[in-house]
Amino acid sequence: MIYKKQTYKKLILEDGTIFLGLSFGAEKDVVGEIVFTTAMTGYQESITDQSFNGQILTFTYPLIGNYGINTDDYETLIPTAKAVVVREFCRRPNNWRSSMSIHKFLSDKNIPGISNIDTRKLTKIIRQQGTMKASIVDNSVNNQEIIKQLQNLKLPANQVKKVSTTRAYPVPNTGYNIAVIDFGLKHSILKELSLRNCQIVVLPYNTPAKDILQLQPDGIMLTNGPGDPKSLPETIKTIQQIQTKIPLFGICLGHQLFCLANGANTYQMKFGHRGLNHAVQNHQTRKIGFTSQNHGFAVDPKSINPKKLTITHTDINDKTIEGVSSVKYPAFSVQFHPDSSPGPHDTSYLFDQFIDMITKYQTTKHYKGIKQCQKAKLR
Repeated sequence: MIYKKQTYKKLILEDGTIFLGLSFGAEKDVVGEIVFTTAMTGYQESITDQSFNGQILTFTYPLIGNYGINTDDYETLIPTAKAVVVREFCRRPNNWRSSMSIHKFLSDKNIPGISNIDTRKLTKIIRQQGTMKASIVDNSVNNQEIIKQLQNLKLPANQVKKVSTTRAYPVPNTGYNIAVIDFGLKHSILKELSLRNCQIVVLPYNTPAKDILQLQPDGIMLTNGPGDPKSLPETIKTIQQIQTKIPLFGICLGHQLFCLANGANTYQMKFGHRGLNHAVQNHQTRKIGFTSQNHGFAVDPKSINPKKLTITHTDINDKTIEGVSSVKYPAFSVQFHPDSSPGPHDTSYLFDQFIDMITKYQTTKHYKGIKQCQKAKLR
């Protein structure tokens, strides 16, 4: 691919810090929340993860794009990350699966990038100051005007609305019927369920409880997604209604919503967890697994009601809650990504645990009675 001459761009942070870099990808100015990921691989999966909706994504690894972009590792075909910040991007990738460079990929997806940035310094600033707003702009703009705009800017509240499907669609198979509520799902979640022969129907985030229950699913998956879980009060009410009737599994934002539905509280973290190397301990087995994570909010441990929820997983480093299970219902959730795309596969067993939970639930008299009542109502 022939590269046009790179132009100078500025990365301006809300606190007044300014970095001068070179553009790649799409040529446009953007503004968003700047975050960083410590992942050393999986840049394609990260950029196409809808949990990065509206965010400027900084990679701490110094060289991004060396194995190119392929057709298999998309988490969504229409990524909504605002921009990409790197120290250096690879112009000529070398991998047998590669179909294009990261420069062409970002150009095609209309996502700007900025390179030649001291990403170590940038990451230290974010860790010290916390996640903040930032802008990538032309080198000629007035710095003070941009800083003032950033300080007065209000980020959108309901980000899930931008990334969730607007229409239900099926993913056919032959096993259990799983209703997947899409808050900005990663396709790897669907792949893991499909590997276990699940028949899937993906539903919009605002699907009412009665419509979900009418499908008579064997299980319900609450997916990952962007933003503040408290921006979805109606979804929280929906979860309260369906968790009493159908086995449920929540991931990331789905985990936070599940906890809110059970009386817990959430808070915004200083700079979040984003990367593939987060050590998490399973309280039941005492084993430690390395996990893939991407979230800026967490559940407050002090808000957990032990009569409703049991803490099942904890982050080794900062002791944040990484998993809970319901005391009353067949339901559990985790903050990390057991679909492991990208990332280690230490916790993929949780999908098997979900299937086992459904199987066990369906052998109970309680379940059989519910199904009989549902069939009677449908008649």
